[in-house]
Formats: sequence, C-alpha cells, structure tokens
Amino acid sequence: MNSHARVTWRTHYALAVLTVIYVFNYIDRHLMAILIEPVKAEFGISDTQIGLLSGLTFALFFTLFGFPLGRLSDRIGRKPVIALSCIAWSAMTMLCGLAGSFLFLLLARIGVAIGEAGGTAPSMAMVSDLYPPQRRSTALSVLMLGSSLGAVFGLGLGGWIAQHYGWRTAFVVIGAPGILLGILLWATVRAPKPSLPASRATSQGQIQESWFQTIALLFQTPAFSWIVLTGASAAIAGYAIGTWSPSFLIRSHGLTVQEAGMLVGVVGGSCSAIGTVTCGWLTDRMVRRDVGWQIGVPLLGTLLSIPFGLGYFLWPQGVAFEVGSITVPQAFLFYIGFGFFGTWWATPCLGAISHLFPATRLAQATAIFVMGMTLLGVGLGPLVTGMLSDYFTPIAGSEALRYSLAASMSLLVLAALFLAIALPRYRRQLAGQVSPGNAATTTATATA
Repeated sequence: MNSHARVTWRTHYALAVLTVIYVFNYIDRHLMAILIEPVKAEFGISDTQIGLLSGLTFALFFTLFGFPLGRLSDRIGRKPVIALSCIAWSAMTMLCGLAGSFLFLLLARIGVAIGEAGGTAPSMAMVSDLYPPQRRSTALSVLMLGSSLGAVFGLGLGGWIAQHYGWRTAFVVIGAPGILLGILLWATVRAPKPSLPASRATSQGQIQESWFQTIALLFQTPAFSWIVLTGASAAIAGYAIGTWSPSFLIRSHGLTVQEAGMLVGVVGGSCSAIGTVTCGWLTDRMVRRDVGWQIGVPLLGTLLSIPFGLGYFLWPQGVAFEVGSITVPQAFLFYIGFGFFGTWWATPCLGAISHLFPATRLAQATAIFVMGMTLLGVGLGPLVTGMLSDYFTPIAGSEALRYSLAASMSLLVLAALFLAIALPRYRRQLAGQVSPGNAATTTATATA
C-alpha cells in the first residue's frame, strides 16, 4: 500500500493536476443546481422532474459504471481511465448547452454521469498510491477541495454566466476546459504503479477474481460496511442541500440567481474548502495519537454540522447586511458554519478505506463507497427533496422547499450513528493490521 512512497515535486504536481480535474468534475456536477430555475422555466417542468434530471438518472448511470471503471483502473492503471473520463464528461457537459428538449438534456446528463464515474474513485486511489499513509488524509483533503471549489466556480461563475449570457452558454463555457485537462494529465503526469501482490500466484488469482468475489471480500470487512452506510446517508443530505440551496434562497429569501450563486457557491464553497483542509490536517495529526480518530474526526464534524443546518433552513426572513449589491440573509450566517463542518465526514472516510485495503483493490473499494454516495445521495437526495417540496406546496406555498430541506438533517443524525458503530471496529482492525482483502493475499502467498 505504498507505505514508503517517496514524495517529490512530481508527486505534488500530480496531486495538483488531479485536484484541478476534480474541481471541474464538481463544477460540471454542481452547475445544474444554479441553472434549475431557468431550465425549469424554459422546458416547463416540475421540481420532481428536476430532481430526476439532477439526481436519480445521474446517480443510476454513475453507479452502473462506477465499479467496472474502478476495477479497470486497478488493472491497467489510474491515469488513462481518469484522462479519458475527464474528456468524455466535459464534452457531454458542453452538449447540455445544445439541448432543445428535456429528453436531450436528460441524455446529455447521462453522458456526464458515465464520464464522471471513471474519474472519481480512480483519482482517490491514485492519490493513495502517491502518498504514504501518514500523509494520506492531508493529501486526500487537497483532492477533496474539488467538491468545494467546484461549488465556488460551478455556482458562482455558472450563475454569473447564466444571468448575463443564458444557461446554455454556461454549460458550453464551463465544460470546455475539462477536455484540455484530460490531455494535460495524460501527457505530463507520471502515474505511480499500484503495489503488486507478493507473488505471481496471488496476482493471477486476483486477476481471475470475479466482481462478486471482490465485493464479497470487501464487505467481509465490518468497518467498511459502516463507512459505506455513512457515506450514503450523509450524501443524501449533502446533495439535497447542495442542489436546492440556491432555489431555497431565491424562493424563501428573495435573492436573484446571481446572488444565490455567489453566496452558496463562493462563500459556502470557500467555507467548505477551508473545512475540508482543516479536517484532513486534523485527522492526520490526531491519528498519530490514536488510529480511532480516523473515524472520530468525521463523527465530531457531522454532529457539529446538524444545528447549523437546522438554523439555516428554519431561520425566518431577515437581512443581516449587504455586500455591494448582494443581500445576505440572516439565515445564511448559519450556512457558513454548516459549510465548514458539513464536509468533515468525507475525507477521513476515504482515508480509512485506503488503510483497510491493498492497492490492487483500493479503487474498487473506493468505487463502492462513491457509488453508495451517488446512488443514494445524488439519486435520492434531490429527487426526494423535490417530491416533498411538491407535496408541501399546497400547505406551505413558496416555503415548501424550506421544510423539505430541513427534514434532510435527519440523515446526518443517521450518518453520525453509523460512524459511532464503525469506530471501534475500525480501531480493532487497524490494531490487528489484517483485513479480509489482505488476508486473502496472505493466504495465496503462503499457498504458493
């Protein structure tokens, strides 16, 4: 698992390129959130259909292709899979801007989902290949800045472009750079070779291992199962909030598309970025004292994020102050705290997975974690929130979205519970330094 990986300037350069690619991964993913209102107006569709477009359909295809592409990267290497996927999802994002109907837009978003399925898990696995365990959470936190910075540029820049040039232009302009980034990765980054099994017999056994055998081995690790459940439940709330926050500010607090994009994207995204880096640094520091902090840090952050989230959605209308032409609602001050703590579950969980499995199974294990996040988070979060909003509209009118989003906080309570269950299991497993995945390797080596 590259315990003695040598870190050089090339290592940091590779991380920088992967991070920029990951930023555009999330720019393309978040862009739909700020364009909901103009897209909805042009095609005359409901909140439920928007949830289907930005959520369930995207999640199904992302999940369908996530594991096989993660498995492919474990076999042939991370770099070619990431580079080609980046080019593909960027081209499909540009096609979204050419949509003449809701069906065309839906098909283009499916293309984006398939492309992004080959970028997420292999990128995380490649960072784990690049850095030794004692620096891995910090390195992964840098990569995970992509989700926060993607919100900054996807919502902030996307909202500005949509306001001045239309939503179609936003898709085309924001999709184009990813094609160049994929070529840059392929041409300039030296990808590390994943650690090989101890014997040829082991290598042959792992190559012949079926998908279902690999999945079964991964889930024989008790801590892994609870980490996957954590990611799935936290992601339902996270993607619901990320997708619908701009619309919430527009409907409940009277902001414009540009104002909502600037606040949620630039301010909220910046707080998330700071929180992500802080979380990675704190995790690496605390794990030196007790390996249990790899799970304890995300548990702490998740618990702290819940009251901030409730305050954001339930606080009544009222202006805190104005920054230039942008009106800042009082409720948004709670979102700053939520943005900082709300990302603390992701990076340490990914770091924990990298400590549980060998490199020959790492992208596949990471893909399962990301697939759980995507299928339930992206798939159900925006869709269920949209359905609840439609259901509450006859009762609450324009405030229906407020209450459907507040209900999403209950999923973070569930995520905290799963982390609490995972913590002692993870600590025991790391103390023993044996997982079912590693045990299989040890057995095959001994037999050979």
